[in-house]
Amino acid sequence: MQGKNSQALKEFFDFSDKQLKNMIKLVRGKLTPLNRSAMGALIVLDVHALQVVTNMIQSRVENINDFPWTSQLRYYWEEVKETDGAQFKGENTTHDCFAKQTITRFRYGYEYLGNGPRLVITPLTDQCYMTLTGALHLNFGGNPAGPAGTGKTETTKDLAKALAVQCVVFNCSDGLDVNMMSRFFIGLASGGAWACFDEFNRIDIEVLSVIAQQILTIQSAVRGRLPIFNFEGRETPLNLRFGVFITMNPGYAGRTELPDNLKALFRPMAMMIPDYRLIAEIILYSEGFETAKQLSKKMVKLYSLSSEQLSKQDHYDFGMRAVKSVLVMAGKLRRKDDTVPEDILLIRAMRDSNVPKFLEQDLPLFRGIIKDLFPSVVVPFIDYGQLQSQIEHELKELKLQCKPEFITKIIQLLETMTVRHGNMLVGTTGTGKSTVAKILSLALTSLGKTGVEDYWYKTVKIQGLNPKSVTMGELFGEVNPFTNEWTEGIVSHLVKEAVNALEGKEFDWKRWIIYDGPVDALWIENMNTVLDDNKMLCLNNGQRIKMPETCTMMFEVNDLKVASPATVSRCGMVYLEPVHLGWKVLVQTWFQKMEGIIIEPYLTKICDLLYPVIEKLLNTIAKQCKQVVESQVCNLVTSCL
Repeated sequence: MQGKNSQALKEFFDFSDKQLKNMIKLVRGKLTPLNRSAMGALIVLDVHALQVVTNMIQSRVENINDFPWTSQLRYYWEEVKETDGAQFKGENTTHDCFAKQTITRFRYGYEYLGNGPRLVITPLTDQCYMTLTGALHLNFGGNPAGPAGTGKTETTKDLAKALAVQCVVFNCSDGLDVNMMSRFFIGLASGGAWACFDEFNRIDIEVLSVIAQQILTIQSAVRGRLPIFNFEGRETPLNLRFGVFITMNPGYAGRTELPDNLKALFRPMAMMIPDYRLIAEIILYSEGFETAKQLSKKMVKLYSLSSEQLSKQDHYDFGMRAVKSVLVMAGKLRRKDDTVPEDILLIRAMRDSNVPKFLEQDLPLFRGIIKDLFPSVVVPFIDYGQLQSQIEHELKELKLQCKPEFITKIIQLLETMTVRHGNMLVGTTGTGKSTVAKILSLALTSLGKTGVEDYWYKTVKIQGLNPKSVTMGELFGEVNPFTNEWTEGIVSHLVKEAVNALEGKEFDWKRWIIYDGPVDALWIENMNTVLDDNKMLCLNNGQRIKMPETCTMMFEVNDLKVASPATVSRCGMVYLEPVHLGWKVLVQTWFQKMEGIIIEPYLTKICDLLYPVIEKLLNTIAKQCKQVVESQVCNLVTSCL
């Protein structure tokens, strides 16, 4: 660079900036879903490239050996050396594509991984890349560890995409045994794929010690560059591209400490809170927002103020997954109507994805924060005309009351489902959780039959189960320890059924799997990879089932006191309080059901007497009685009626 053109970096920056602005304009137009996905990935990569160039200009990089340049993942067309392993490609290949970072050098994998999105690269991602590539260079594994929603699994997957290597993500549980893991490792070693074992420290400590020996055997064979090696008594072919990565949430319930012989095989990387502002800015650019820089600052400020000022609840989460769900919703609104100002679209997305989970007391605070950040911006009221009238019709059909607050909660569930495929209805008994899901499914089914063109207006089939009424083996499937026979579980059967129903057909109905029972770290952690972007159900026999688009996981829970933050961050929340329904609607419904049974003048008189009597009784119970077992108001009123 030196002595030739001192302004080369500046000129390249101007060219890249102009190109990026043109790409954002292109995204705002009409594109096919595949083209949009490709453009989104290109914008994400180009914005990072622009940041790298900016940093290099500020650091006055003038030599190709300077660290700000060598620390980046770069691609070169180079001559193939003997050490590059001829088994990857034809023997006569003289040149090939290589990826380099710091002192590491990897041959490009050419694995087709589909037209998917790319991860936003932040300084934390760069550090993680360097740790993982350094580990692979020394034939070790990588171990990103940290709290939920910091991008451990996604960073590992994205590095695999960058090197065009297949990465198999597997959700570990305490039911995994040594035989299953040995089958897994044989496949990975002979196929040359990477494995990312999610929540690795959930495996039992006895099994972890044996896994350490299995990994050591393969790593030693890779270091010796053996074409065939002995693995547990059988000759196994070896592909030198083999890589194994583990991700962990240290300190969460149901997690074990890794044994030292296993720790020695992995290079650790502490994944802490990523740069939300940078991620929000880049995703907004890829969704076609021109004022992404200003909007991302305000959005991150909103989340930090919300986490500080709002009450602390088990079901609140203001982490990376919550931020991403808002950005996804903002992108959908952008494509639906590009005439609306960008700040109004973002406010709508932030409001629609956060308000459903807030307690009634926190709503004025949240609205106040939005007003402070976006002064003088008036967000227009959204009209859910057709959907709302259909919901009211379904309520009347079942002789239930059309309370506006309750109808709002039903619409909020649909809004939450548009951005998350795992949703939780949280609230005490009698707040109407089951009714919310039932009425929404009936309304969507009815609208689907009228022929209205909408992605969500389809026939809905609900399948419910109580996860705590059966054992873990009956829920997810188990291997018989005596016969080594695999028995199918309820959840795996339901998901497989949904996959089979979709095979070769255009889907015209949706399936909701509703888990009606307490959520705790024991059973729901097995579904972590289903509830995040992987949508992959991992079973103890090594099977990985991709959950189809038609399927939605829904949980009806009393509270989330014993759920881990990893679960809470993965699900959309709709919180129902007794205030949304109250007890008076129960009397009104009883009145409707008694018409024709009790003669009219008497029925009206009874109802007029019931309201003051029940109110006085409830006050007496609340203030003067001591309840041994706490009862719910709705239950007391129902039993009284």
